Amino acid sequence: MFEIRRRRWAGAPIGGALLAPLALLAASAACAQGVPPPPARAASAPAAAASAPIQRVEVTGGRASDAEERRRATAAKIVIGRDEIERMGDSNTLEILKRLPGITVPGPGGRGGAPRMRGMAGNYTQILLDGERIPPGFSLDSIPPEQIERIEILRAPTAETGARAIAGTINIVLREGFRKRLNDVNLGLQSRHGRTSGNLGWTRNDTVGDWILNGSLSLFQWRSDSASRSTRSDVDLASGDTVLERSGTWRSEDDRRGLHASARLQWRDDAGRSLMLMPLVIHNEGTNRGWGTQSQSLGSEPLEFARSDSRTDGRFTLLRLNANAAHRMGPARLEWRAGVGDGRWRSDTRRLEFDAADVPSRTIDETTDNRDRNASLGLKASWVLGEGHSLVSGLEVERNRRSEAKATLWDGTPQLEEFGTNLAASARRWAAYAQDEWTAGAHWAFHAGLRVEGIATTGEGANGVVDRNTSRVATPLLHAVWKPDPARRDQVRASLTRSYRSPNLNQLIGRPTLNRVDPAPGSNTELTADSAGNPGLRPEVALGLDLAFERYLAEGGVLSANLFHRRIRDVIRNVVALEDVSWSPAQPRYVARPRNIGNGTSQGLELEAKFRLDQAADGAPPVEVRANASLLRSRVDTVPGPDNRVAEQPGGTFNLGADYRVRGTPLGLGGNVNRTPGYTTRLEADRWWVQSGKTLIDAYLLWTFSPEAKLRLSVGNALAADFTSTTQVASQGLLASNRSVTRNFVDTQLRLELKL
Repeated sequence: MFEIRRRRWAGAPIGGALLAPLALLAASAACAQGVPPPPARAASAPAAAASAPIQRVEVTGGRASDAEERRRATAAKIVIGRDEIERMGDSNTLEILKRLPGITVPGPGGRGGAPRMRGMAGNYTQILLDGERIPPGFSLDSIPPEQIERIEILRAPTAETGARAIAGTINIVLREGFRKRLNDVNLGLQSRHGRTSGNLGWTRNDTVGDWILNGSLSLFQWRSDSASRSTRSDVDLASGDTVLERSGTWRSEDDRRGLHASARLQWRDDAGRSLMLMPLVIHNEGTNRGWGTQSQSLGSEPLEFARSDSRTDGRFTLLRLNANAAHRMGPARLEWRAGVGDGRWRSDTRRLEFDAADVPSRTIDETTDNRDRNASLGLKASWVLGEGHSLVSGLEVERNRRSEAKATLWDGTPQLEEFGTNLAASARRWAAYAQDEWTAGAHWAFHAGLRVEGIATTGEGANGVVDRNTSRVATPLLHAVWKPDPARRDQVRASLTRSYRSPNLNQLIGRPTLNRVDPAPGSNTELTADSAGNPGLRPEVALGLDLAFERYLAEGGVLSANLFHRRIRDVIRNVVALEDVSWSPAQPRYVARPRNIGNGTSQGLELEAKFRLDQAADGAPPVEVRANASLLRSRVDTVPGPDNRVAEQPGGTFNLGADYRVRGTPLGLGGNVNRTPGYTTRLEADRWWVQSGKTLIDAYLLWTFSPEAKLRLSVGNALAADFTSTTQVASQGLLASNRSVTRNFVDTQLRLELKL
């Protein structure tokens, strides 16, 4: 890849630049239809040609470093390359993400859920795989780190990457096909609580004629244990007396196996035409066995069961094919993008419950078959208008459909028959955007865009009732970079953006999930509420402001401070309310359902430092230091404070890591400390959710036999501290608290890395 830079800048007004795509598309179409372009003016005389100023052209080869790519980007972007991805020898992608600036992974160490930017739960974070949104049900921990080329973190949206990113965007780019031979093999053994797992990864890169072929294959078998204990206590608010005490235990064994295969087949010619095919196959299957107990020391409420025994067999398969094609048409470069995907998740669960005399009291059989299908098509046109000035516009269409087939039998009796066995939700989306990026001399760079999206959703409820919702969101976006002294490599960034968060299809399907503690028909409590979707949800829309200072050091180091503010309209939150429901005709029940509850605000300060210690202090050892911290604050206007946070956002996060190569030896070592303090979230006026603090310590030793062979020993979650969460509900004169403590374990991994 080559980059050509001219020393002359030709600018254009922002208003004209945003309108220019329509005119240029028309010009490009005219050229395609054979309409000749205006004739070029011939030189008036050889002397005139001789006197024309000579333009200086610089040609540089190779891909820019991660720090340089970040510095050049007008919209704030952090790039994490192969060196940092491989550094700790992580066994899954979530372990890498938890250490990156502004990203947290919820839940116990080593078993977190979807990554969050700025601590915001739900789908406030847009997650892309090769620039495409990941399908529902897809977990990032199914992507082996050896298949990732780089990770891009965008703190503010752009017109091209999409505006469904109130908190930000994480784009995971799989291994790319360069004209370089590559044949890497990774063998790993992992131990967790005495259970051993294994994985094999292979990455191959080669060329065949004009084609560049890149393929990655990973096979794994994962065995793990989980253990938790819970306590339930009800306190009379008037007297302060405890009226109910209940405890329980849960233990499970999880055995999973699967494969992950991806490939890139890329063709280019000298005329700038290219074609790329990107197939992806993921298949996971496994069995989970679980054992539970319950006991009650105070109170007269009946127990759901005294002992339970369950088994779940499940499998997940994702097939995806993306295709990109590019060519020139007149002054424009056109890029076509198409993709189809089909994901299916099926599970069969049988649960046996026993009473205090160990007599079977209930049998629950549940079969779930969910399928998500999607198709997308996009066209992007780009123009180079002058030195440091480019223009991009595009159109996108996308369709997603989710179908749910679910059958639940209690002692052989079907439940929720009025919903049928099949429900579906679908979403159709179209988008048009224009984006203008230009460099105004050595001190200023600007990036302006406008994206308009239309969304139409449908969701099924009881008795075949279908709800439809249509919305349109216009998102203007403006980014600017100011370099006070370009020679010193300091710069200030500012972004003013509009973004949104649309409901996912699972939230739109009205099928409920019944609480087994207080089964229907009959009454339940706020702590034992059923759950259901809401087909009438509206998207959240946010107005955002980002302001950052960055200083780029030698050897790829960086110091940065970033302030952000988001004002969010139509916040979506699960609300527990008493409803008249079809599955309990004679008795209203409490149901947790997502609703638009009002407006909210999220803001914070993000700090980051990456440098080598001997650059900061003379005579210090060459230790690579990485540190980042976030201070976060948020509130929902319609929920009384304190702790009325948006999306369970913590008060802050902290990371500190270091790496050192022992001079004169083949030994390298490093470690990382990750800390998220505990916090309380007030979900409603009478409901709270409390999470304990979490400290994770990871370390590794790397022995380099040769550039082609390395052996790595990694220890994850070294403290193995228990993880605690508590739900509290004040209702009917009682404060009910349900506390869960999840046991944690140390993860140990031995990994052989070969380059053949």
